Amino acid sequence: MVNVAATSPDLKSERRERARADTADHGVLGQGKLNPYGDLHTLQHLSARLARGMRGMWEPLLRQEVRCWAEPLVVQRFADYRAERGERLTAWLPLTMTPGAGSALLVLDGRFVLELLDLFFGGTGAVAHPLPAEFSPAGEVMVARLGAMLAAPLKAAWEPLSRIDFLPLRGDASVAAVPDLDGDDAAIVTRFGIAAGTAKPVFVDIIYPVAALKPHGAALTGKVLDKAEADPAWRNRLTRAVMDVAFPIRSVLAEPVVPLQMLIDLKPGDVIPISFGPDVPVMVCRDCLGTGTVGTANGRAAVRLTSIARLDEGLHA
Repeated sequence: MVNVAATSPDLKSERRERARADTADHGVLGQGKLNPYGDLHTLQHLSARLARGMRGMWEPLLRQEVRCWAEPLVVQRFADYRAERGERLTAWLPLTMTPGAGSALLVLDGRFVLELLDLFFGGTGAVAHPLPAEFSPAGEVMVARLGAMLAAPLKAAWEPLSRIDFLPLRGDASVAAVPDLDGDDAAIVTRFGIAAGTAKPVFVDIIYPVAALKPHGAALTGKVLDKAEADPAWRNRLTRAVMDVAFPIRSVLAEPVVPLQMLIDLKPGDVIPISFGPDVPVMVCRDCLGTGTVGTANGRAAVRLTSIARLDEGLHA
């Protein structure tokens, strides 16, 4: 990994002040249109799904509960994005998107990577000041590890829209070696905030080159995911899977109450008297399924149901 990251310590504040209108760029005379996908509502919604999925990834690494959210999308030329980040230590990790011939780009602030590296080895997240000019081999391994961990929630977030696998590229991941991204190329910057309690948030960027999203353009300009109709085949599989879920059923014959002195004096052979009525409760987990009569069936103890509680009463309680 190589040094090429954040402009000023307050870069995140600058990003959060950006207007949502930046996503609907109409180009400049003599130049190509930066964003051919319209208002990008679908991609913004996808980013919100990814933010929820990323929480389970960051909490074990940071060893505390965190909040994750997606910032408004920004469409800009890659050269402008690099200029905004400046010359501070940054990790640039390409994520190959298959099917397709393009790659997304995971961008991590160098300080955040070094904090995670120290936590990984049992430290407190302390980072040397000033930051080094480049990552150590251990830091590069940590960046590759983060990319591999992010691949699963990325795939899950995209799945309702398009089935894409994300594969982190190993080896030299400096910004100069990022494949298929020139300074004039248009890119969609998705930014994710990570914060614990009242601490200042850390921001992680995933960049999608506009050219890499062309195979998925029809899906990106279609319905917002929440409004899409469920696939009937998927719904049928889900229903069958739910019907196979096992629930424990038990019957409570009696719950006698005895004084402490009796419990202390108990010995093998003693008899604890119990009494129960003709019907005993039949339970499913903690809920009452109904009542029944104790007896035998096929040589085994059994309960014949005499009444069943209304299932919808429990559902609407």
